[in-house]
Amino acid sequence: MSERPRYTAYHPRWFRARMSTWWWMSRGAYLRFILRELSSIFVAWFVVQLLVLVHAVTRGEARYQEFLVWTAHPVVLLLNVVTFAFVVFHAITWFNLAPQAMVVGVRGRRVPPRWIAAAHFVALGLASALIIWLLVGA
Repeated sequence: MSERPRYTAYHPRWFRARMSTWWWMSRGAYLRFILRELSSIFVAWFVVQLLVLVHAVTRGEARYQEFLVWTAHPVVLLLNVVTFAFVVFHAITWFNLAPQAMVVGVRGRRVPPRWIAAAHFVALGLASALIIWLLVGA
């Protein structure tokens, strides 16, 4: 049985280059990756606010009006504008990643990745149009 080598105070250390805290700002791909991860926080805020809205509506007109007053506060309004931008960014990057997660074949041939992403964007557009149609009224 071999014995493990003993390390002394004079044992050389391995070289490890120092990594900057801002390493992710050196390339566009890294920046987009970090922003996409950060966008999840804003998606969560959107969901929480939606749940609070539903709760306010179920509690009656007075609670709903309080909710509307709260959402009209400049800080909440600014947060919602930033949230909207991040949610759109999150959706776009998610749909652009879809072709890497889905390998679709038709008649033994792989569907081009652009077509898969385009299908997702078309589905998003149709769903958005349907929701707008339902909200505005037919």
